[in-house]
Amino acid sequence: MKKFFYSFIIIFFSSISYSENYKFTKIISLNEPWGSSFINKNELIITEKSGKIKIVNINSKKISEVNHNLNYLSVGQGGLLDILYKDNFIWISYSEDRGDWKTSTSIAKAKLDKNELNFKNIFQAQPPIDSGYHFGSRLAIKDNYLFASAGERGQGMIAQDPTKHPGSIIRIHLDGSIPKDNPKFEGKENWLPEIYQIGVRNPQGLTISGYDQKIYISNHGARGGDWFGEVKKGENYGWKILGWGGKNYSGTNIGPKWKPGFTKAIQYWVPSIATSAITIYKGKEFKDWNGHALITSLKDKSLRKLIFNDRSNVIENLIFKDKIGRIRDIQIHPYNGKIFFLSEDYLWLMEND
Repeated sequence: MKKFFYSFIIIFFSSISYSENYKFTKIISLNEPWGSSFINKNELIITEKSGKIKIVNINSKKISEVNHNLNYLSVGQGGLLDILYKDNFIWISYSEDRGDWKTSTSIAKAKLDKNELNFKNIFQAQPPIDSGYHFGSRLAIKDNYLFASAGERGQGMIAQDPTKHPGSIIRIHLDGSIPKDNPKFEGKENWLPEIYQIGVRNPQGLTISGYDQKIYISNHGARGGDWFGEVKKGENYGWKILGWGGKNYSGTNIGPKWKPGFTKAIQYWVPSIATSAITIYKGKEFKDWNGHALITSLKDKSLRKLIFNDRSNVIENLIFKDKIGRIRDIQIHPYNGKIFFLSEDYLWLMEND
């Protein structure tokens, strides 16, 4: 009996769990983490939605908080969102306080300083809106371009209005300047100059593939209609003309899943799994996954793998479910290919057993 009791205690308090051939380890606890990025092989910089930026050493588990000057408003789904490191600079997306409870999905840039980040805005979504819903917002860098997803703030058809930023994919240069080959300058005269694609709802996944150099995106539908697809210049994913197979929360129909004239996603989920961060895997730890899309989810609490090189025959595999809770972010270690997740309360490590 005593032996059984001790075994129970060890299992109950263990920070390591197993799923098939995978081992999961809790690295540290956090408070509603949202975005993360490796700044070197040992450290991740992480945002917490409530307003903190932290640097975590994945080996020593040391946590240090970084001061910053962002004028954010943590309301509803808003707060500090995605964060991205490259070449000694940091980019961050966040819900900026624009006064009178109005906020925007904004992007700021700072030189990396582990004690204090002095951010300067390089993008503000217009107009500011009094809503705590659907900010997006992920970041990805390709060459000298910064891509960002801006949610439609719960405003529906605003995603079809290219004179407003909500509900679109943004492309700017790394310093915030506007590329001269954006759609506005190539036949879309009424589009705002930063807009690259329109018609998205709440895109919380955005990544660049290290294989084909394309930008990929995941998007929340309403009651069903989540999807994974490719970002395409000057095109329209259709929200809220299209429902992507989902319905309004009231149960009423929205529109068709897809129709000609709109961008077609690579994979849809009905009912919704609440797609979150995505990545195209490239690494040593899970060599058989190289080139495949990894899709995290909030509601479904799962990791799914898509083999999508043949768009007419996409193969989906469920890697795990209900192991680490709602998954907000995913990062691949730049050297060993091990996978790090942000759940609602923890930073997790996944590796082969």
